[in-house]
Amino acid sequence: MSDPIDPRREFLRDALLGLTAEAKTLPGKYLWDETGSDLFDQICHNPDYYPTRQEMALLPRVAAELAARVRPGVTVVEFGSGASRKIRTLLDALPEPAAYVAIDISGAYLEDAIRRLAPDYPDIAMVPVCADYTKPVQLPVAAGPGGILGFYPGTSIGNFAPPEAALFLERVRATLGPSLFLVGADATVEPERLQRAYGGADGLMAAFHRNILVRLNRELGADFDIDNFRHVIELYPDPQRVEAHLVALRPATYRLGDQAIAFAAGERIRTDTSHKYAPSVFQSLASQSGWRPRTLWQAEEGDFNLHLLESTGG
Repeated sequence: MSDPIDPRREFLRDALLGLTAEAKTLPGKYLWDETGSDLFDQICHNPDYYPTRQEMALLPRVAAELAARVRPGVTVVEFGSGASRKIRTLLDALPEPAAYVAIDISGAYLEDAIRRLAPDYPDIAMVPVCADYTKPVQLPVAAGPGGILGFYPGTSIGNFAPPEAALFLERVRATLGPSLFLVGADATVEPERLQRAYGGADGLMAAFHRNILVRLNRELGADFDIDNFRHVIELYPDPQRVEAHLVALRPATYRLGDQAIAFAAGERIRTDTSHKYAPSVFQSLASQSGWRPRTLWQAEEGDFNLHLLESTGG
């Protein structure tokens, strides 16, 4: 078996591939180091960032209904666990969970989140897994006597375009095996609300996206002038999505690895995309990926949805 690629080499490879393309991009997964995770946690507390508010209002009702469906001893697996705050609502409601498996790409942030969570749940095994969950992941624990409940909160499914979302859902099904899977998705298309949420007048969203350039400088020895880039968002239809970009204010050339990366004034780097999935569209993708849509919960205020999917096999 070949050795896995070194994370630094993979970061450099992915960054060079994106920044030397005709339309420059950087993979959104590299937004999520410890600093990026902390910045996004602050963004989630901003009243203009509506998805978190709508989800937190909806989640207690969903958790109570899930508690009646899930057997004692369930293993809960969260993809993109972040600060592990939302999971508390599920762990408090479910009957005697056996284990909580938290999967996140930021190892330091993950370990810190588990350290904060574990003392409040001494009877639940806490299993942190530092991994890129957009790739196949092997669970380090077997399913508990109550089976497996997967959890993918927030709007992270929107980071995938429809074909990629279907592939991700297939991989999750292979990871979890026979299971239930609770997935958040946002269907908001109102331009003003999207501008406020993703534009971030308080500067946190700009700092979150510019942090990817900070990472390139710190971890890969690049020499980007962070102040030469401003954060902008664009709204697009068909498919409905919000795109985040870093736009060069002045012409400049930067070094990354052995490459010179030239920017014209106004040239941009796409750093992230949030697709907006209407319930029927998401359920169609889930069905194509081998899941059976079971229940849909919709926020009373706005267009945030939680979907419960079921799989009877890997």
